[in-house]
Order: sequence, then C-alpha cells, then structure tokens
Amino acid sequence: MRTTYRPRTAGVAAGVRAHVERGGERLWRVADFPELSPLAVTQTLRRLEHAGVVSRVRNGLYYRGRPTIVGPSRPSAGDVAARVLRSPLHPAGLTAANLLGLTTQNPARPEYVTVRRDRPSVIRGAIVHVRRPQSRLRLSMAENAFLEILRERGKSSDLQPRDTVRRLAAFIAAPATFKHLIEAALEEPPRVRAMLGALGQEARADPKLVARLRRMLNPISKFDFGALRALKFASSWQAR
Repeated sequence: MRTTYRPRTAGVAAGVRAHVERGGERLWRVADFPELSPLAVTQTLRRLEHAGVVSRVRNGLYYRGRPTIVGPSRPSAGDVAARVLRSPLHPAGLTAANLLGLTTQNPARPEYVTVRRDRPSVIRGAIVHVRRPQSRLRLSMAENAFLEILRERGKSSDLQPRDTVRRLAAFIAAPATFKHLIEAALEEPPRVRAMLGALGQEARADPKLVARLRRMLNPISKFDFGALRALKFASSWQAR
C-alpha cells in the first residue's frame, strides 16, 4: 500500500527520516513524498543511505530493512519489480501455489509471469515467464495465480488432488471472481477454459457463465487435466 508524507513543521530531512523509520521494512522512492520537493527528497534519501538508515537497491529506489540472524533483510525480486516496472509481475509455479494456500513451500527462486515480451532486466534470482495475455492486467494477484495453477494443471500443489480441487473451487465461489476469470480465459489455452468450466460446475457457479465457457471449446478436442483430473466433471469437460 502506498504511503504518502505530508510535511508539518519539521524540516524536510528530519521529516523524511522520521517517516522512513516509522514505515518499517519496505521500499522507498521520491514519489512516496509527493508534497515535497523531489530534489530535497532525493538528497535526503542519499544522506540516509550514507547513514545506513536505508540501502540503495537501484537508481532512485531505496530499501529500509530489518536485522535478521543472517544479516540485514533484503527486498524480494518481486517487490523491486513491482516498483520499477510498468507491467506488473504476477506469481507462477510454487509462488502462485503458496499464495493460494496449495503449498507451504517458499521456492529458492521465486517464479513470476508478465505480459511483457522481454524478460525484465531488473529481475535477478527469479524465474520470469513472458508474453502472458494482456487480459491478465485486469485481474488481481490471486486471480493471476489461479490461472497459472490451471496452466500447469495443478502440479505445484502439495495437497491431495481432491483437496486441491476443493480449494480452487472455493476460490471461484464469488460470482465476480468467476466472471473475471472467464473474461480473461478467452485469451488462455483451451485446456485452461476446460478446467475452469469443470471447476465452475463443481462450485455450482452461475449456469449461464458455465455455459459460456463450454461454448468456447471445440467439442472434439481432449485436454490433459493433470492433477485436476480429480474434478468431478472432468470427463464432461473433455479431460483425457
């Protein structure tokens, strides 16, 4: 969540420092202080870097960490990218499964997707898949993670197949969520639409929305559902 600073009687330097120290562990940019002179804030952040209050992550981006048993904390690749990229990153693989409660694992190399055509140079130590559909930009972080789990046929889940299905079905129980996913599914592989339809039917979603998904499929095609073959209606949605 973006935090803004509104100056009171304190000078710029003292006010910015106090705000950074109160803000805890997070990233800071000049844009986080819209009421102040950009030049004054830039100079203050540089002085705070020299004082060890923040560390510079890249040009114009600073990090206020916290002490840990292995040294100062570091910002995640995803947090940095979210601050500097025009096209956001969304979770994939184990990163997506963790967000949706399908695993407790935190991957050594976080995995993300983006609508960009090229891999962001700012990302280091992470796996980034490019060229996801532009429709992903209209979805929430969790909705993007959901579609990634369908793309990979649920392989990143540590739950039993039926438990994976139950959790995914619960996620789309909200009509608005299911509708958002259907609209995005127009640009997803056909197997994603098939699995989404089977989940919608299991979750007793709006029959009109479920029927809309069915109309998007070639009736003679067959799809590999992977772990999601455990869906009750998998066969009627052309699972092989």
